[in-house]
Amino acid sequence: MNSIVYRITGLMFLFVAFTVVLLIYLADYQMNQLFREYLVLMGRGGMIHHGQAELTFLASVHRSLNWVGAILIVLGLMASYSLARSITVPLRRLSIAAEAIEQGDLEQRVPVSSKDEVGHLARIFNRMATTLESNMKLRQQLLANIAHELRTPIAIIKGHLEGMLDDVIDLNKVEVASLHEETVRLNRLITDLKDLSLAEVGQLSLDKQPTNINHLIRRTIQLMKTTIDEKKMAVECNLIEKMPEINVDPDRISQVFSNIFVNALRYTPDSGKVLVTTELEKNQGQQWVKIAVSDNGPGIAPDVIPHIFDHFYRGEKSRDRKSGGTGLGLAIVKQLVEFHGGKVIVDSGQGTGTTFFVYLPYSTDR
Repeated sequence: MNSIVYRITGLMFLFVAFTVVLLIYLADYQMNQLFREYLVLMGRGGMIHHGQAELTFLASVHRSLNWVGAILIVLGLMASYSLARSITVPLRRLSIAAEAIEQGDLEQRVPVSSKDEVGHLARIFNRMATTLESNMKLRQQLLANIAHELRTPIAIIKGHLEGMLDDVIDLNKVEVASLHEETVRLNRLITDLKDLSLAEVGQLSLDKQPTNINHLIRRTIQLMKTTIDEKKMAVECNLIEKMPEINVDPDRISQVFSNIFVNALRYTPDSGKVLVTTELEKNQGQQWVKIAVSDNGPGIAPDVIPHIFDHFYRGEKSRDRKSGGTGLGLAIVKQLVEFHGGKVIVDSGQGTGTTFFVYLPYSTDR
């Protein structure tokens, strides 16, 4: 009796049986009353006499009512069981599929055979299973990428140290500088992974304070002046005058600008141009500081744009990891901007360059 199918069947059957018995009783009682009135009418007020014919008629009616009641009760039992199965069979499929997913089979799906609440639940379950399968694949790919990214600098450091111990590589400043570069890269990768994981679970700490965005942009460009000069690039800034201070974490937002700007410098050809603009915008009742970073590089293919904020994604597969980065820069940009309540949008086309738009909310109330 723990099965819901038996409970639903039992409840429905008891209701049908009670209804049928009550109807038969009322019909039998009403029939007797009407038959007695008929006999009185036929006897014109005389004594009521039940002859053999009358008794045979009453017995026939009673049997008919009993047969009808029995048939209705059987049909009610069958209908109750069918109704219970129509509810419980899909639920049983859901429970079997859920147990399979619990055991690691994320390809489980359940057929959707109705448009009622049970069918809606089945569709939600299938979407959940698809999301779980996708997340599992992403997690496995992420772990593989992390292992690969960590293995590269560690292998280089290990090889150089072993060479120094075996007197194959001389211990000089050039080799030490090379090892230092790899340790810096390794530390940056670990820091980026930590920031990403904290931001994704909403535990990244922010030290917000009133900040001038124009000042952060100019400082970021100044720090990259060496790279800009090496590539003979032109950087033009059209920054709005009297930019209001907004409440952000200046270090995190500087990291956002730095990652976007590094990406623009990396994919813009020598003697190219990068344009940085700021403006104020109001949209749907919210005030935004809008920062745009545009380059005249090769642009991004339409099928690549949806993936550029994914972890470890590189739009140009031919680049090595040193020149192409780890593939975490834009993922960090998206997480940090959204953690500030903002949004980041990319607009690009092959051969027309790329523009990143960063929207940061601000309020005029002080």
